[in-house]
Amino acid sequence: MASSCSQALKQHVCKSSTILRVHLQKSWPKRSFVLNSAADQQPAVSSPEEIVIPKKKTWSKEAVLQALASTVSRDPTASDYRLQDDPYLTPKTSSEFKLFSLSQESGKNAAKYFINTYPKYFQKDYAQPHIPCLMPETLEAQIEEVSEAALIERIHMRKVKAAVDLYDQLQQAGTPVSLDVTNQLLDLICFYGDSDPAQENVPEQRNEETEDVQDEPQTKKGRASKASDQLKAAWKENNNAERIFALLSEPNTHSYSALIRGMVKYGAYSKAFSTYTDLLNNRLKADVNTFNALITAAPEVKEKYNEKWELIVDLLKELAEQKIKPNLLTLNGVLKALRRCGTLGKSQAFPVLSEMKALSIDPSLASYNHLLGIFYKPGAPFLGQTDILQEVMNEVSGKSFTPQDPDDAQFFITAVRICLDTKDIEQAYSVHELLGVGENWRLLGNDLQQNIYYARFFSLLCMMENIDVMLKWYRDLVPSVYYPSSNIMRDLLQALDTDNRLDLIPQIWKDIKQLGHANRQKLVEDLLTLMAREKQDQEVQESFAECALDIKKMYDTGDRGKVIMSWTATSLSDVISVLLAAQRRQDAWEILKLFKTHNRVPSEELLNKFLTCVTESGEVNHAVELVQISAGFCLPETPKLIQRVQQEFQLSEQQKNILSDLEIQTFNSD
Repeated sequence: MASSCSQALKQHVCKSSTILRVHLQKSWPKRSFVLNSAADQQPAVSSPEEIVIPKKKTWSKEAVLQALASTVSRDPTASDYRLQDDPYLTPKTSSEFKLFSLSQESGKNAAKYFINTYPKYFQKDYAQPHIPCLMPETLEAQIEEVSEAALIERIHMRKVKAAVDLYDQLQQAGTPVSLDVTNQLLDLICFYGDSDPAQENVPEQRNEETEDVQDEPQTKKGRASKASDQLKAAWKENNNAERIFALLSEPNTHSYSALIRGMVKYGAYSKAFSTYTDLLNNRLKADVNTFNALITAAPEVKEKYNEKWELIVDLLKELAEQKIKPNLLTLNGVLKALRRCGTLGKSQAFPVLSEMKALSIDPSLASYNHLLGIFYKPGAPFLGQTDILQEVMNEVSGKSFTPQDPDDAQFFITAVRICLDTKDIEQAYSVHELLGVGENWRLLGNDLQQNIYYARFFSLLCMMENIDVMLKWYRDLVPSVYYPSSNIMRDLLQALDTDNRLDLIPQIWKDIKQLGHANRQKLVEDLLTLMAREKQDQEVQESFAECALDIKKMYDTGDRGKVIMSWTATSLSDVISVLLAAQRRQDAWEILKLFKTHNRVPSEELLNKFLTCVTESGEVNHAVELVQISAGFCLPETPKLIQRVQQEFQLSEQQKNILSDLEIQTFNSD
């Protein structure tokens, strides 16, 4: 029964293969096709005119997801992918995004803390295939005895102090430790600076000591502590790395390399070169990583530009004499050092790039970033060097890059800064187009670097593009990718003013509120000034009036009943001007009363404008009250206002007496 079924299946496969081959040959008669079926035992021989259909294709685990992802593009109306799990809490402002990101990361850290603290409760593995990062980490050493295996375990767990203590115990017991394990220990100590790495995912333990520290006043009130305020870790004299290195009877290249790289990382540059001299005296050859570290340290040990470059050249010559092939990080280190060599760097940058190509080393984005940094100094004039960026963009255009250097993430913000400084919108488009090639977007950096990039890009768009193009980019990237700052919104208002599209201001005001910038007084005052400057169509003027009244609410009270902005004479005058232009005299009258409430003095121009509107409506009482307000502020324009009211209105005896008293009062005060 089974044999008959298998034979029938085999015949069906052969028949299907024959039918497929016939159909393919009918469709493309000029080509020959080779189809490997289960019945075909001979290997297929392909030629340029043949299409080989293999029996089996091995796909990667992500192939289906990658294929699906390639069928869709980014949705400008959707939130960032990191926010998809909590659509209700999706942030709409930059401050909310920061709070959301910190909260999300805090939740992850708290979960990892409990998993790693109580691993016995999380042993069930539900993931198929196994995902190691979701399982509890081994935080406690499993090997208790004093042995080399226990030392290796502590090295892998990155327990610096525990590993050093165990090494000392092995030395005291007379137990030899292999050179390879000792080198691993040196790598660990030199990488973390002879101290245990900062533990992540551990909640803050509040005790008496921390309470005392937190209760101390800050040195600068209102400013959070920065990394620059913290004492930078430095290489200590005779630390554990130097002590263990001195115990080695015959240190090898790896031993010297670990020590030199640690010294360079923690600022002991002169000592690193002294250790390198000891390496040469012991007739050893350095490795490429050692040279990379020394090239990085070269600008730190010399002061003059030519001395820095001569030291770098000497290192490169020694690298060639020792027949060590440089890698990408070597030449990137040279370019980075040339950024600190002044004009000398400009003459040597392109020969270094030529050397990279001669050695078949493809430059990374960090290479081009250093090249741009050599020729384009922030704040320095560009002396005929604007074509360097164009040459770089021609070189990288259409290419997809992968992370190879920590400085790769600096390229895009450097390139867009140069575009902003040179007002080159076309190159900015080229930079942004490169960002969309392949997975180059991953090299844009962290959230801070992304904000810097888009802020510069939008500033350039506001300066150089017409408002329609600007708004197209604005709707495409805000807020799905970028939360613009209040300064960028001010640039946008200037762009509206330049293109005479002030009718869009109410729409921009809605975005300003949504982005959380409605409490930025400078931004709000700029917006009010634009609305009050010129009289628009009646429909536009009505939308301006609604916008002005909405702004008034923001001045009154903020969140939790706190006043967030203070009225100025200019802002009050602008709101009144907008309301008067829209024939909202009653609303304008209510705003006029705020001058006295907030101890602000109205301008003579505003009072004359208000009196003109009152004259058109024939409201005598408001005209008299307006004169009283002017007299209350002792304005020199009061006699002229009294004269206008007496001439343009039919007054009652009581109103005439009021104006006469005000006129006498004004005369006496003069």
